Amino acid sequence: MTTPLKVAISGAAGRMGIALIKALSAHPTLELTACGIRPGSETLAMSQFEHAGVAFASEMMVDDPAKLYANADAVIDFSAPEHAAQLAQYAADAGGGRILVSGTTGLNTAQKEAIIRCGERAKLVLSANMSIGVNLMMALVEHASSKLGNEFDIEVLEMHHRHKVDAPSGTAYALGAAAARGRGVILGDVWSKAREGHTGPRVPGSIGFAALRGGDVIGEHTVIFAGLGERLELTHKATSRDIFAKGALVAVEWAAKKPNGFYSMRDVVKPEA
Repeated sequence: MTTPLKVAISGAAGRMGIALIKALSAHPTLELTACGIRPGSETLAMSQFEHAGVAFASEMMVDDPAKLYANADAVIDFSAPEHAAQLAQYAADAGGGRILVSGTTGLNTAQKEAIIRCGERAKLVLSANMSIGVNLMMALVEHASSKLGNEFDIEVLEMHHRHKVDAPSGTAYALGAAAARGRGVILGDVWSKAREGHTGPRVPGSIGFAALRGGDVIGEHTVIFAGLGERLELTHKATSRDIFAKGALVAVEWAAKKPNGFYSMRDVVKPEA
């Protein structure tokens, strides 16, 4: 019988944390061992766990992120950028090929570089979106962009719930980067992140972004290729956070079979050679 991989959750009392707890509790080969919470938030976390129907998670609470790897092979993280970088360092320091799967967005260049360096001593999977469908969409966007050429204008449209604090979303940027790769350019050289007032005509070859916020929308992304006389739209709509939780668990199982390194969900969904 295969020994289950032991998994801890960072930010366990949040929306994604709850979804991960539920997914892990029913998983045949992964075992939940720790639920990371903010220091001083024990009472609130217990209430949130009980309300969500996962009261058993209260017995696994850990308020020190440095201790998440004490009894875990892997940590799954959907939190703040500085926390993700810290967890990557903990994974590297813990040794033994520890795994970090992080869906945290908004990382700056220094934070991402720090995480990449930790890949020398740990297995790190970082992605703006853990959905299998979204990552397949990125591959389709890159392919379409390479075939359609600059005569097609590219716009990335995204919508999320009213509580999301960053815009455009990390997934929107990742989709824009996929479109840029298809054209052989760097996204930062061609993007247009906002338009207001008298902007003049659209710059040829630019990749535009638009962000909508409202209600309880979990996540919707559309990449529009607008040509003369025709328009191609590739769309992904998330109707449940369960898809991100399931994708993260797939990434944990995938990383367990790989050497130390820095990976993305693009690697996870890529067909084996």
